Amino acid sequence: MIVLGCNGFTRGAEVFADKFGAVGTEKHYILGHDAGAALLVDGKLVAAVEEERLNREKKTSDFPINAVQWCLEKAGIEFSDIDLIAIPWNFSNEVFDATMHDLASAPLPPMEKVDRLARIGELFDKALGREAILADFAARTGFTPDPEKVVFVQHHLAHAMTGYYMAGMKDTAFLISDGRAELFSSLTGEIRDGKIRVFEESIISANDSLGNLFASITRFLGFVPNNDEYKVMGLSGFAEAPSPNPFLEHIVQLHEGGRYSLVRPHDLENPRCFDGLFEKCFGPFQDTLEYKANIAAAAQDMLTAVTSHQLRALESRTDLNHLLFEGGLALNCVNNTQLLEGSRFEDMSVSFGASDTGVVIGAAVHAWANHPDNTAEVKYADTVTPYVGPEYDEATIESTLREFGDRVEYTRIPDGEVADQVAKLLTEKVVIGWFQGRLEHGPRALGHRSILANPKFADIKDVINTRVKHREPFRPFAPIVLESDADKIFEMGRKKRSPYMTFVFPVRPEYHNIIPGATHVDGTSRVQTITDEDTPLLATLLRRFTALTDVPCLINTSFNVAGEPIVCSPADALNCFLGTEIDYLVLGNYLVTKTGQAA
Repeated sequence: MIVLGCNGFTRGAEVFADKFGAVGTEKHYILGHDAGAALLVDGKLVAAVEEERLNREKKTSDFPINAVQWCLEKAGIEFSDIDLIAIPWNFSNEVFDATMHDLASAPLPPMEKVDRLARIGELFDKALGREAILADFAARTGFTPDPEKVVFVQHHLAHAMTGYYMAGMKDTAFLISDGRAELFSSLTGEIRDGKIRVFEESIISANDSLGNLFASITRFLGFVPNNDEYKVMGLSGFAEAPSPNPFLEHIVQLHEGGRYSLVRPHDLENPRCFDGLFEKCFGPFQDTLEYKANIAAAAQDMLTAVTSHQLRALESRTDLNHLLFEGGLALNCVNNTQLLEGSRFEDMSVSFGASDTGVVIGAAVHAWANHPDNTAEVKYADTVTPYVGPEYDEATIESTLREFGDRVEYTRIPDGEVADQVAKLLTEKVVIGWFQGRLEHGPRALGHRSILANPKFADIKDVINTRVKHREPFRPFAPIVLESDADKIFEMGRKKRSPYMTFVFPVRPEYHNIIPGATHVDGTSRVQTITDEDTPLLATLLRRFTALTDVPCLINTSFNVAGEPIVCSPADALNCFLGTEIDYLVLGNYLVTKTGQAA
């Protein structure tokens, strides 16, 4: 059985911009962001890619025409070969009716309700409704799908199945939390034998979204909501959370059974509805590191308190010992470590597709796992790799290099010598663009489209932030480490591995002065563990580098600049290389320098 997962709306951005003001810093305040496609063949993930990597528009919500076409080409199939199309949204008639009920009971003047009804109606009619999605697919692909073969999967269930599939399809409890989907923002439950059971009493409405509250904080601090929340997480390390925490005293209310609510509902049409409360709690806004860090630390503490409250209730409802955490909030890796260590769960998985980048995979898995023909076959548990995107052969790389020949110089490194030569370069204070194999899926570079550097230099963070990434100087960088060495360098707690940079660990004191460039101000690192099986060339490079330097880690950050997607093609890599102060580019077997620079 062949299942295509598809996320993105041609008219979504247009309608959100026109009717809800989602422009400028609010440009990601829409549904369908992180558009993309994934292809599942007989239960195996054979291809997946975000549309932004191909159309070069960060967090695009457009229909993923390029991603869909690439997935089909990669598998060598046509639209007529597809058995099911899975959409990670289910804006059913019941969802529309419930939305109308909420609007009818809202404390608004009658004409305001009429205006809002018109805007919501247009959103359903032009983008989110089932008929709109089917028409959009036909218009953009030229293929009209059989409506009986299109499966609309509730968004949070798609998240749950993403994590379940990537964790080996073993029975597990789950916590899903993000901004908002159809009607909800968070829920908990179990997956047993591929079947999802939601604990209905745990459901949190979209009006009380913790994810949207964190986005409001992100916006208030001067960052882009639904995009820059990780900056708030990074800032939190520069301060201690105040006690008592104003967020927990005045904005978030905890209730029995793991539930919570906000003192006022989120207003889709007034995204700054919490700004006054923030200033009441923390004083008038000040554009200073101290002010922002104080709020960030309080926000981080609040996030952990609320999600821990949910986990305590989940622990009482399930006897399972494994936990999945998925959804946008699961990208907060500082919180993830604290959640696991404060729970009774033996282990916790957060996938490389925890945010909306992964729901195309989860929707496809859900459609496959729940199809009557497959009920006895849902035991697929092979290792799922994040390296499922486009790759480029040596002929394509050579051709691209010739196109850039007047601006770069390049030499081909003999087979088997790439790791040796790059390890020698990395002994110095240099920044290297690293481009190998298939593109990784998800929001984080995991060693195939990465920027690498030596973490022994304390000021390498400043070099990369200002001269390469063009971003805020407080931003930390993550280390890669061999899985076998991780516990020697980091206090891993219950975790044995962290292959997707979804957990943060304290750096052992004896290594603070060895890897200062990869140690945050609070003494922690967002770690990626690697193995020979997952990334053989990168593992070899790290071993050679450590043999030369006695430094057991390398800095790994995404190969892009602020505001742009991670590079996908050789041309993307060369453009980024030429537009920054990256010293060297390793493009497959080719070592590339800028014209006039000695290799």
